[in-house]
Amino acid sequence: MSERIDKILAHEGFGSRKDIKKLLRNYEVLLNGTRIFDSATQIDPEKDTIIVDGEEINLHQNIYLMMNKIMHTVSSNKDGEHQTVFDLLDDDMKTPYLQDKLHIIGRLDMDTEGFLIFTTDGNLTHKLISPKTHVGKTYFCILEHSETEEHKKQIEKQFFDGIHIAAEDNEPEADCQSGAIVKWLDDAAASKYIQNSSWEGSANTYALLTIYEGKYHQVKRMFAAVDNKIVFLKRIAIGKTTLDPSLAPGEYRELSDEEIDNLMAE
Repeated sequence: MSERIDKILAHEGFGSRKDIKKLLRNYEVLLNGTRIFDSATQIDPEKDTIIVDGEEINLHQNIYLMMNKIMHTVSSNKDGEHQTVFDLLDDDMKTPYLQDKLHIIGRLDMDTEGFLIFTTDGNLTHKLISPKTHVGKTYFCILEHSETEEHKKQIEKQFFDGIHIAAEDNEPEADCQSGAIVKWLDDAAASKYIQNSSWEGSANTYALLTIYEGKYHQVKRMFAAVDNKIVFLKRIAIGKTTLDPSLAPGEYRELSDEEIDNLMAE
């Protein structure tokens, strides 16, 4: 879909449309190699290339970012009291265009760490959050107290069958979707998930839980239903795409083409 070049450049942070007219007069702006002067020139962001004063402009058709969310940040654009995950982005991700279009896929609670996806791609968002696509989200959990082998097996069955969770805050009680899978971890297997973190557990308190829905505080409510409590929670995978272990809390990077393809194929 074509758009006026002054609208595109304004979205990219070059100023108002009046500023764009001055830019076109005073600087070399090339559209597919040809200098242009008319601010009403139509361009196709999918196909065209714009170079302003020797620098090619990223038209941001679709952006895909992986962030390792840091604890005590809010999964929203704005919050009057707390730091948000958007505050952690560099300034080039805060242009007017991106402020309108860049969003996160699925929230994480303020006290939860881990894998967040930022994107401008609404189709991917719909695909990953739609109940019909059955995309799993996997969480690393540290529990308040250890579990016996017998109780672990009971929990596995209850979670897989679809456990009933109690009401919390304004959310009513509910039956969780069947198919949730819990995998118990020993100290060695858990160590890679708690690097760069001050949180530590003890034997028989580590688990990975994969769920296929996103009810309010669902993981915490599921373990509460089996008489335990989450003391640390980190999302480590969405579908088959896993959080890059090299990302420290609060860091982010672009998703690779392979990671994007994997998410699209979920």
